[in-house]
Amino acid sequence: MPIPPATESLISYPCDFPIKVMGPAQDGFQEAIVRVVRDFDPDFQADSVEVRPSSGGRYLGLTLTVHVHSRTQLDNLYRALHGHEMVSVVL
Repeated sequence: MPIPPATESLISYPCDFPIKVMGPAQDGFQEAIVRVVRDFDPDFQADSVEVRPSSGGRYLGLTLTVHVHSRTQLDNLYRALHGHEMVSVVL
């Protein structure tokens, strides 16, 4: 899906933006995702992550609210999360 031009963004920056990430319920998943997020939001607080296990317990859903200053920063964060080996889905 093509990314619309920045002039068409419905988001006003800077802002706090929730991102949902799903991946395997294994040791280190949450910590790995927090490290990725901190590359883009150095002040991100790991204790703010909302964690929900899947009904079968095989996956974890994480909600991370990050403070972003631009669309470029948000797009780059999404790309980094999508490219992470432990991530199944990013919303």
